[in-house]
Amino acid sequence: MIVCTKEPLCVNQDSLTLCAVKQNIVCMTTWTPNLEASKGPRYLALANALERDVAAGKLLPGTRLPPHRDLADLLGINVSTVTRGYREARRRGLITGTVGRGTYVSSDAHISSSLVATDRPPSGALELGLVTPLYGHEPDLEAQLRGLLKDSQVQSLMHYTHPRGLPGHRAVGADWVSRYGLSPSVDEVVVCAGAQHALNCVLMSLVGVGGRLAVGTLTFPGIKNLAQMLGIELVPVDIDREGMIPEALDRACRRGRVDAVYVMPGCDNPTTARMGAQRRDRLAATIDAHKLLLIEDEAYGLICPDPHLPISNRVFSQSVFIAGLSKVLGPGLRTTFVAAPETTCHRLARGVLNTVWMAPPLSAQLACRMIGDGTADRVLDAKRHESRARIRLARKHLPGLDFSAQDEGYFIWLRLPELWTGQACEARLLERGVSVFGAERFAVGGAVAPKALRVALSGPADRASLKQGLDTVRDVILSGADSAGTAQRPKRADIAAHKGE
Repeated sequence: MIVCTKEPLCVNQDSLTLCAVKQNIVCMTTWTPNLEASKGPRYLALANALERDVAAGKLLPGTRLPPHRDLADLLGINVSTVTRGYREARRRGLITGTVGRGTYVSSDAHISSSLVATDRPPSGALELGLVTPLYGHEPDLEAQLRGLLKDSQVQSLMHYTHPRGLPGHRAVGADWVSRYGLSPSVDEVVVCAGAQHALNCVLMSLVGVGGRLAVGTLTFPGIKNLAQMLGIELVPVDIDREGMIPEALDRACRRGRVDAVYVMPGCDNPTTARMGAQRRDRLAATIDAHKLLLIEDEAYGLICPDPHLPISNRVFSQSVFIAGLSKVLGPGLRTTFVAAPETTCHRLARGVLNTVWMAPPLSAQLACRMIGDGTADRVLDAKRHESRARIRLARKHLPGLDFSAQDEGYFIWLRLPELWTGQACEARLLERGVSVFGAERFAVGGAVAPKALRVALSGPADRASLKQGLDTVRDVILSGADSAGTAQRPKRADIAAHKGE
């Protein structure tokens, strides 16, 4: 093991830009994996050795790995064997490679970015991790269901429907999408069973196995998990305070094939960044120049009112716009409207057909009723009002701490003092009974994850509980900065868990 100065991706905390800068890193040009510990093909033994050494903390995130030929010579194996081993390690999410820069241990290697821990019950901690939609302000479901049951056609909602959704539901969906500044026709809308299902259908039907999807170097964990399951490679693109940098996307496209790009321009998850009109123009021009598929996800676009037109408005012929209802009406409805050109909708419908056949018509009908009778607007207003109050509460109870937030919204992006890492702070807070998510869960590629947390403000049932949680966050961060023994060297084991989003 030697120390050298190469150019890994790292974080500029002041600008939130992820960029290449020179710094001392551990460069494992003399890393000698133990291939004898695994039976089977040598390339799998190499991938297994890499995974063991990452789990043991011998290979840290951001570490540059030996070039293929150097490692092959060291081990006395073929270069093609190293290439296959690295490819398998990349499939497992352990490493990332950038043309001209080399191969690095992924910033989120062995860090769970799962939306929900399916193998264990919830931790019982105060929820400042999962972004929930202010459950206490949701519509009166009993009254809505009574109204639905009076509909003479309600029984027909138990039948099979076309995978794209019933025409009436798609018409309401087109109207809902128009609130974001798009004007799709009924034939340019598909009803999906929630935004995550929509993303699944888009990636499966339009990107496909072996596809390459450009995302910010910090991105929504749900897209990371889906890409890994579907065999899609994520291409990390530098970001700043307005989100994805168009010039960085252009460079990524010139370095290698890119098929699609995923962005959340209205309120980025996790950074809360919003793209201005000029940034959207430049990003659209880059997308058009490289003939990319744009996947525009506006999960929080109505909660955080966005004065700018969607990027999809500029390149609709090569875009998919996802307008979810979970953060407005409630995730239990599992209803999302997707707007795209009609030919794209046909392909998306095959994704719906081959996953759930159709989004549940009964849920879609209930959602459409609430949009049509004004309930959705009233709920949206109430949630905006409450989110404003909670943002103000965060500003009051986190004095001296540096965080980004919009005036209305469900979460903040909290930058940590130098001695902390997001992973270490997440673990310490969980010990204190508060769930948050460290930046490592959102990181993509070989970038060293920023020292930051995403703190959800919408989880606690009331403001008093939120205040208690914020006070704990502040106390842990400030006390840990004074004596951050564990903050400097967090455990390599995955943080115990709980939910994530």
